[in-house]
Amino acid sequence: MPKVLIADKMSAAATQVFRQRGVDVDVITGLSKEELINIIPDYDGLAVRSTTRPDAEIIAAAKNLKVIGRAGIGVDNVDIKSATDRGVVVMNTPFGNAITTAEHAIAMLFSAARQIPAASARTQNGEWPKSDFKGVELFNKTLGIIGCGNIGALVAERALGLKMKVIAFDPYLTKERAVKLGVEKVELDALFQRADAITLHTPLVEGTKGIVSRERLGMTKKGVIIVNCARGGLVDEEALKDALDAGHVRAAALDVFAVEPAKAHPLFGTPNFIATPHLGASTLEAQENVAVQVAEQMADYLLTGAVSNALNTPSISAEEAPRLKPFVDLADKMGRMTGQLIHDPIKAVEFTYKGAVTDLNTNPITAAALAGLLKAAMPDVNMVSAPVLAKERGIEIKESYVDEAERAESLIRLAVETAKRKFVVVGTIYRGEPRIVRLFGVPMDAAFSPNMIYVRNADKPGFIGELGGVLGRNKVNIATFSLGRMKKDEEAVCLVSVDGPVPANLAEEIRAIDQVKIVDVVEM
Repeated sequence: MPKVLIADKMSAAATQVFRQRGVDVDVITGLSKEELINIIPDYDGLAVRSTTRPDAEIIAAAKNLKVIGRAGIGVDNVDIKSATDRGVVVMNTPFGNAITTAEHAIAMLFSAARQIPAASARTQNGEWPKSDFKGVELFNKTLGIIGCGNIGALVAERALGLKMKVIAFDPYLTKERAVKLGVEKVELDALFQRADAITLHTPLVEGTKGIVSRERLGMTKKGVIIVNCARGGLVDEEALKDALDAGHVRAAALDVFAVEPAKAHPLFGTPNFIATPHLGASTLEAQENVAVQVAEQMADYLLTGAVSNALNTPSISAEEAPRLKPFVDLADKMGRMTGQLIHDPIKAVEFTYKGAVTDLNTNPITAAALAGLLKAAMPDVNMVSAPVLAKERGIEIKESYVDEAERAESLIRLAVETAKRKFVVVGTIYRGEPRIVRLFGVPMDAAFSPNMIYVRNADKPGFIGELGGVLGRNKVNIATFSLGRMKKDEEAVCLVSVDGPVPANLAEEIRAIDQVKIVDVVEM
């Protein structure tokens, strides 16, 4: 039974989901880093919110860890690279708190426009400061949205309901999507120049860090309002304070800060500044939604192999997982065999899918083959890290599909190109088992086995007898023998499965046979 640790406070609904699904779960919150390192080897899954920070050391100690689930959107507290290197899937819940966060951004916008918190505090303090608060209407004002994904789109929808004009900057926002949302897509500088209020809904990555900079604040209209309910670090907080003090920024409302918890901050006490303690997702509905969602996703992965909302591996639905499993196994074996038969740097890898397999999600199949292929040189590679490692090494990956839906047989063709040659293997699933049906253009029918010997030889009489003699003298028993040739009197290829590991000297003895051109030992 898989075992999960819930390391941060979250709705008890998560625990109920895990137990109902047959996953053992412990809830231990408030752990120090050292305490977490000591116990994490016992767990297959780790569920967190924003407090626990699974870094490289914690992930390295998690020998059995398969998945980290973040109940929420932001995953800047998770070392995704380290998780990827170790083959740990990282999931988040991008939709569970979307409405709640969008509503909080609108609430912060209203509060900043009318300075509601300050007016409330002074009124409750016995004053009646009516003349000190002159707000601004949102009606007919231009709202600039930075990041128009799920949450940004919900904010746009609500702002349009307030009869605001909405402009948006998002590199991934298409013109068609912008039209459908009713927003105008603009460049970033134009957004800062035109907006009466700006709200952020983008992740914190290298390209967005400090996106609300001192320079860009200088581009804005006098009296602009700044709202950030996304991630700390998107706003240059020192520059924002200077702009508030100078009266250039009318008001600002931040729910997130570069360093949290922000119990002391230069912005605190600044006139026209509003702060909340990272409440964007803090409603009863959102807390339960993200807890249930992360538990469902993690349980699906641990029990069926289904992957949802992962940040470092392709998604696989629960329905797809059992159908994909035999093809993932086939691809892994094809990759591992090929990786041991090539001895030069890989330039390109091409996958061709034929038959019924083209109806499946082939991303996991490609990832499995890449992992197997790279394993000879990088033993720690896995399905999660393989696509990243291949890209880092400049390996070109191509995929193509041959629509042969009328044939029940599915074929996977793996072609690996090096500076010297191209190695091609074709495999299929026959009666539930992975098999090789073509090797270097030679038709054959061969099963994979733990210990195999690959030989390319001249197609001349006597070779099989000499090969059998070498194996016999070394007391190596043949399990299966698959042989094919390209053309008569030219080259032949054979793949021999043997019982037990191949002795170190055996390849040299086989290589000494006159007809032999290439010998490789393959261990699966």
